[in-house]
Amino acid sequence: MALVCGLSNEVPEQPCVSPVSGHVFERRLIEKFIEENGTDPINNEPLELSQLVNITASQPVKPKPPSATSIPATLKALQDEWDAVMLQQFTLRQQLQTTRQELSHALYQHDAACRVIARLTKEATAAREALSTLKPQAGVQLQQPISVQQQQQPATPAAAAAVPALAEPTGMTEEILEKLNENAGNLTTERKKRGKTVPEGLTSADEIRQFTAKASHSGLHSASVPGILALDIFPADDSRVLTGGVDKTAVVFNKHTEQIVSTLKGHTKKVTHVVYHSSSDVAFTGSADCTIATWTVPNASCANVIKAHSQPITGLSLHATGDYLLSCSEDKFWAFSDISAGRVVSKVSEAGEHALTAAQFHPDGLIFSVGTSDAMIKIWDLKDTSQNAVATFPGHSGPISAISFSENGYYLATAADDATVKLWDLRKLKNFKTIQLDTQYEVKSLSFDNSGTYLGVAGTDVRVYLSKQWTELLILTDHASLATGVRFGNHAAYLASCGMDRNLKFFSNL
Repeated sequence: MALVCGLSNEVPEQPCVSPVSGHVFERRLIEKFIEENGTDPINNEPLELSQLVNITASQPVKPKPPSATSIPATLKALQDEWDAVMLQQFTLRQQLQTTRQELSHALYQHDAACRVIARLTKEATAAREALSTLKPQAGVQLQQPISVQQQQQPATPAAAAAVPALAEPTGMTEEILEKLNENAGNLTTERKKRGKTVPEGLTSADEIRQFTAKASHSGLHSASVPGILALDIFPADDSRVLTGGVDKTAVVFNKHTEQIVSTLKGHTKKVTHVVYHSSSDVAFTGSADCTIATWTVPNASCANVIKAHSQPITGLSLHATGDYLLSCSEDKFWAFSDISAGRVVSKVSEAGEHALTAAQFHPDGLIFSVGTSDAMIKIWDLKDTSQNAVATFPGHSGPISAISFSENGYYLATAADDATVKLWDLRKLKNFKTIQLDTQYEVKSLSFDNSGTYLGVAGTDVRVYLSKQWTELLILTDHASLATGVRFGNHAAYLASCGMDRNLKFFSNL
């Protein structure tokens, strides 16, 4: 019900009620009436402004004036409203266009900034790599190594004329056999003496369990073709570490000074295997370019190149005398080579059509083991290479990926693409322990420490096992991708590993 003013008979904008008469009035009208008369307009009773009571009501809708109720007036009102809407729409379109231009400019600036950041990041990475590579080279004048590329197996008959053929074996002489036998006897005697007591200063199993990453170096090899494939430690000075990479180079790194000692360049394909000489500052590298190079580390020069194989090198091992190398290849041959002369002494092909995938000398040096792509482990005797292998160990179900003899000479550890590590007793010629790893686990490297107390495993992660009990002591998952190499420092004081993440890592409890 609408309120009606008692004076104007219209709906009041500010209604109020008189307590004297109870009628509703427009406040501005009743105030003027009271000021003039001092009474209520309905019953003429005395009334003051303070007695008026305000009424709260919804705002009334005023009726349109008579002039707006005609058809022409209505059409004009609609036209005015349409014009206002069109003007507003035009203004909104202008604002939208301006906003789009500002957004486009902002996106362009963001894209340009991202490109600049990416370029600067790339330049910073390259600068760090160059710094880590050049900083240690002070005082070392690199010499151009004998070109391994020229030793590469020719791809066409036309190239064969310019590339030397495979080296012909000179044959095993009585002098070499006598030297090997004498050395084996001395090594066996020394090993039996060492085996009676625990080496002084050997890191204990409890200390091994406390190993954590202490250093990580990613600037040794090129970032454009990342990946370290092989690792070895200089026994005479375990602060020096040798690595081989996908970038076709090998690097000698000093763990203590954290500097590169030498960069060995010359191979034309990735360096798949590296070996550091046991007593001399000499390194050996095997490559997918089918060559084996001997390097003098102090001046980073190549002493000689052994061309023993026609396919990529898959295994490399140094004889205990330090004078001979064992190598194997995808060409199904293993070769026994004289280091100083740079020539092949003996070269034998495995029976069958399967490539050789790993090779390792026994600590005494008279026998060695090779692994094949058909999951077989074969033991050969250097004194009689005219016959077949003296022992064969079946049991794996994939290509052999790693082989390692224990320092005590009794145990052989092998791994394959079957997620297992098998331990073999060379006295009984049988498998006495199988370490079952996780499903899809890849093993790329096995290594006993120089006392034979611990076994390191590198692959999907890095693990350490205690020999004889074969219990797991440690699992390290610091590498971002596959670990490809593992070695112990002297007395197992530290553990070194490398991987496809281009990192060389050192682990210890100090």
